[in-house]
Amino acid sequence: MSEKKIKVAVIDMNNGFPNQGMRGIQELLQSYREQSQLDMVYDFFDLRQKGEIPDLTYDIYISSGGPGSPFDGEGEKWEHDFFFLLDEIEHFNIKNEHKKHVFLICHSFQLACRKYGLGTVTRRKSNAFGIFPINLTTDGEAETVFDGLPDPFYSVDSRDWQVVQPNEEDFEKKGAKILAIEKERPHVPLERCLMAIRFSEQIIGTQFHPEADPIGMKMYLLKEEKKTAIIENHGEDKYFDMLNSLDDPGRITLTQSIILPNFLNQAIHALQEV
Repeated sequence: MSEKKIKVAVIDMNNGFPNQGMRGIQELLQSYREQSQLDMVYDFFDLRQKGEIPDLTYDIYISSGGPGSPFDGEGEKWEHDFFFLLDEIEHFNIKNEHKKHVFLICHSFQLACRKYGLGTVTRRKSNAFGIFPINLTTDGEAETVFDGLPDPFYSVDSRDWQVVQPNEEDFEKKGAKILAIEKERPHVPLERCLMAIRFSEQIIGTQFHPEADPIGMKMYLLKEEKKTAIIENHGEDKYFDMLNSLDDPGRITLTQSIILPNFLNQAIHALQEV
């Protein structure tokens, strides 16, 4: 199995909108392939804009974030195809020793929460954009994908929607676990949203962007509309703290170097054990 080609499918949920996420995923995969010296190939599928969807010949699936409401796709073919693919992967994993692994980011994470009925997917009072601390749960502290991260750890958060009000019975029924939650804000009388979930043994997702790097984040932060929004929502000090934190190796650089590489390690190790 160690000599078998590893096939990765990257699902682009950006609907044609300019973004740094796809660049981040591509660079991360390229770097991982070079460092591990594995025979690994990756293909991109533009789902929302072009209706492209990967088949079941891939070993690993990474599905990106994207703009708009996680309800935009209701009744659309692309959403049906995405949900059907998740069903196919789960059915495949039940029947086969050779398991397929999935990582869901931001928009894809919210879609999965809708699909599996985990929590309530709702619009935020205001846009969240920036670099924020995220707290691990007890299950998160035991999660292999988060090995090497402190609690709290820092990541890029960019969303107008969120997942709140988790029902314990729904999680137990699905066999899902909450791995991380929004930072505690004692002065804000709002629920802390879910930031990471293990949906099953092979499917994991994050509300935040583990692929984000300082280069892409700086490009966003220097955009006038982003700067204005952050200052209005969080204040000027917070804005400059975010800019300065890009040089901190213990913040998003650390998160980027750990989560997706750990996920790939876990998935590939499982493939090689079969």
